[in-house]
Parts: sequence; C-alpha cells; structure tokens
Amino acid sequence: MPDRFTPLKPLTTSFFAPLSRRRLLGTGVAGALGPSLALAQGIFAAPHLLARRALQFPRDLGSHPDTAIEWWYVTGALQAQDQHFGFQLTFFRSRVASTQTMRSAFAAKQLIFAHAAVTDVANQRLLHDQRIARHSGNTTKASVDLAHVSELDTDVSLHDWSLRRNNGSYLALVKTREFAFNLTFTETQPLLLQGDQGLSRKGPQAEHASYYYSLPQLRVMGDLTLGVNSTPVIGRAWLDHEWSQSIMPPQAVGWDWIGMNLADGSTLTAFRLRDSTGAAVWSGGSWRDARGTGMPEIFAPQQVVLRPVRYWQSPATTARYPVEWEVQAGQRRYTVRALVDNQELDSRGSTGAVYWEGLSELLAPQGQVVGRGYLEMTGYVSPLKL
Repeated sequence: MPDRFTPLKPLTTSFFAPLSRRRLLGTGVAGALGPSLALAQGIFAAPHLLARRALQFPRDLGSHPDTAIEWWYVTGALQAQDQHFGFQLTFFRSRVASTQTMRSAFAAKQLIFAHAAVTDVANQRLLHDQRIARHSGNTTKASVDLAHVSELDTDVSLHDWSLRRNNGSYLALVKTREFAFNLTFTETQPLLLQGDQGLSRKGPQAEHASYYYSLPQLRVMGDLTLGVNSTPVIGRAWLDHEWSQSIMPPQAVGWDWIGMNLADGSTLTAFRLRDSTGAAVWSGGSWRDARGTGMPEIFAPQQVVLRPVRYWQSPATTARYPVEWEVQAGQRRYTVRALVDNQELDSRGSTGAVYWEGLSELLAPQGQVVGRGYLEMTGYVSPLKL
C-alpha cells in the first residue's frame, strides 16, 4: 500500500469479458446444472458440524476435498506511479457428492471455478473474466484435468491461471484477452486466524461455520497488463482461505464483507449475513493492531454493525448495492466508500451468481482516508445458494 492515500473519484464504467465454457466430461451432473452450475442444489452432501481443531500449516493452506465448498481469494490495491488499480483473483472448489464413487478419469468429483478482475481507475474500466473446469480428484499434474488443486499447500490452477505458494511467497498469474497480471505477494505479518482460532461462525446454528484464515498486509510487486500495455505495480493485498460444509443459514440470502489494510499496518475484517429484509442474521469480524503479532480482537455478532449510507443501482441487473457504509466494529467507527460505483461482476457463466466486488477506501470519523481494501456484496440480484 502506498504510504500516502490520494482520494479517488467514484467511476461508473464496467466491462464483462465473455466466458469460454468448458465441457464437463463424465460428471453425471453436467446436463442438470443449468445456470447455477457448480452451486446447484441437490448435488452436495448434507452439512455437518465442523469440529473445533487446531489448523495445521502448511497442510491447511491446501485443499480440503471432503468439504462441500472452498475458496482462495486474493485482492488488493495497486499503484503504478500516479495510477491506481484494484485486482481480484478467486479460485472456488465445489465437491460433487453424486460422483465420488465414479472411477472415470473424467469424473467431475470437484468443480473448479476462477474469477479474475481488474479495476482500472485511470481509464474508468472494470475488466472481468471467469473460467470453469472439472477436477477428477487426481492431485498429480499428470492427470487429464484442466484444473489442479494441491492438498499439501496453496497450489491451485485452472488452465493458465494460477495461485501458488513458493518459498514463503505467493505468485498469482492471470492472462485474459483484455488484461493480465503477474503478481508476487510477500508476507509482512503472521497469518490471522479468524473466529475461534480459525473456526468462524456464520449463523445462529453451529453447523453454519467455516474454517477461515487471512493473510492481510501482503506486500505486492509485479506487472499489470491492460491490452498491450504492461506496467510494473506495487501495493498491498489481502488473501482469504475458507472451507465449509454449510456456510449460510437457510434464512440468509447473501452477505456483506470488508477486508481493509490500514496505512499504519493494522487490519479490519467485518461481515454480516443478511435476510431478505436486509436485517443481519449473523455478524462478525476481527481487528489486529499495526504490529500484527498480538492476539486479534474477535468481534461478537452484536459488536459489528454495517449501515448502508449511499446506494448505486446497476443498469445491467437493476440491483441496488450500498456503495458507502458506516461500519461499527467494537469501539471503532469507520466509513467504507467504493472507489468505483459499478464493480458488479456477472458470474452466471460459472458460479451462477451476480455479485459486487470492488476496490474501496476506509475513512476515519474525521474524513481522512486511513486504509484501502475490498468490499464484497452478494445476494442483491437473487438469493445466493451455496
């Protein structure tokens, strides 16, 4: 993250790159998945209670194929001289319960999705792409799968997109028709266990939970390409890894989440799952100080309040998204403000959802910018099904 924050004007331009759908061979479910593809109901095992356990690293940096859903998510704020960018790369893994006994090398025992996006502030564009492929469960790179997921460490790829950990750093590679990035992330702080030592409650019932850790304040260096123009970039990023059997309570239609890297080195997580009226079903989050070495402050549901301040309506879907929020997290008060109003991502060609995911800034009560990060909002077009 640059040492100084320069306020940026909200923009309203978006661009969605089309998906090249891949055939799902031997899945036994491909014909029935429809627009919600991997997240269709009825193909996953019933949820069960996640055990409270000590997460083991590096093993838990890798995949957990026995759980229903998992994702690795990295976002950040980038700068190239006086130009500002945001980026997102997310890999999703969904377990298909009905194919687990199939012996075919083409059986889709797991479905792998990837979303990538770049917010280009100078040119007022949001670029987005998505991919999907089946994974047979063969974890060797000699498999016929287009997607690879390691159970030993962070190493996930889908064709020529990848996120890998190597020698203590992470490397993200993405190439699309409109944009590309090659970014290296270096840890500056210890890993952050969210919730109860990595077990993050997501609802009133204990079975709605996830294993969840974060790597905030990652130092970023690399190259960003827009069209044919490539430029070196630096910045700060945030990596999340979650896996779960059942992450959403039945009454929840979506969630609102923020992950913010503050300029002084501290970090803020705040989220809420909400029902169809907009009321919070469950809330949570954490705060860690600038040193990053002490125990984080973990917020109880009643300690986190997210209040919408300003809305933007999508011309593509007519959904109304709160693009400015007042956030109460424990004793702290902030405003979260989107730097681009239109950062709506249409992923109906892969995960089946339309959601808002975008570069935002964090303001102190006096109005000064004290951090940057990402705001995520799901379930505003239709209820999210996981």
